[in-house]
Amino acid sequence: MFIVENYSLAVMFCIVTMLCWGSWGNTQKLAAKTWRYELFYWDYVIGIVLFSLILGFTLGSFGEGGRSFIMDLKQADSSNIWSAIVGGIVFNAANILLSASISIAGLAVAFPLGVGIALVLGVFVNYFNAPKGDPVILFTGVALITLAIIFNGIAAGKIKKDDKGTSNQKGIVLAVFAGLLMAFFYRFVAASMDLNNFEHPAAGMLTPYAAFFIFALGILASNFVFNSLIMMKPFVGAPVRYKDYFNGNLRTHLIGVLGGTIWALGTSLSYIAAGKAGAAISYALGQGATMIAAIWGVFIWKEFKGASKQINGLLALMFLLFITGLILIIVSGGN
Repeated sequence: MFIVENYSLAVMFCIVTMLCWGSWGNTQKLAAKTWRYELFYWDYVIGIVLFSLILGFTLGSFGEGGRSFIMDLKQADSSNIWSAIVGGIVFNAANILLSASISIAGLAVAFPLGVGIALVLGVFVNYFNAPKGDPVILFTGVALITLAIIFNGIAAGKIKKDDKGTSNQKGIVLAVFAGLLMAFFYRFVAASMDLNNFEHPAAGMLTPYAAFFIFALGILASNFVFNSLIMMKPFVGAPVRYKDYFNGNLRTHLIGVLGGTIWALGTSLSYIAAGKAGAAISYALGQGATMIAAIWGVFIWKEFKGASKQINGLLALMFLLFITGLILIIVSGGN
């Protein structure tokens, strides 16, 4: 299988992760013109599972290092399989809430709040389970990102969702709960892998490719429960039916699959990089997606169009703090 051999390449992979995690939400925005997010989400999950299979039979099966994809699945210990599955379940619960927040409050609000909270908590969870990097520099970067989240929340609270004066409160609450849940999914998957030795992983433990596939199956299985409930009892709007999903056109379905593929590419690279960069740093850099999503929301989708100078100042400060915090997180791994 393909293995990352140096820290610089691991950082590059994590930057791609950041771009992917911060950009998949655009596909939901595109589909939302004619398509409810609950229906979009089925195609999104299908895209994740398909990509995990393709990755396993390509990068996960080529090369002499580590174990091949199929061999790795056959030898996996049940406790590690369940750890990856639980990671998928936790992620899916969090991501459905995040998708609901995007549909209500927009990318520039949902991502910095939800994923930003997940970043801060997730770094603590992942670092203390598998310490790697300079803790002073790492947590200084996390502190700056925490401030960025606070400023984004203040800016979001000052924006009205529509002309009737309905606020973003529901979207903000959903984003917060999504972030609290999302902080924990990465650790479950990382715990199923031998992060210290991808070349010769311990018996019963998983390589990133098999772990990501099992993780994807956890997402798919839980989606029949979580998304079905949300379809029947949506946060906003009338209930939707499975019949509505099958009435969608091919283009709409492909947009959803593309969204899942983009997210899956970023996540798989994060796990592949974790062996060299460490789980905490890989996770933290990937969650820089908050800044990428905010850029899309502010400059492309114009979600803060017409905002006051005060709100624009808060957004500018948010970007500055996020960028500085991410630079410190990168530097921490080289110490």
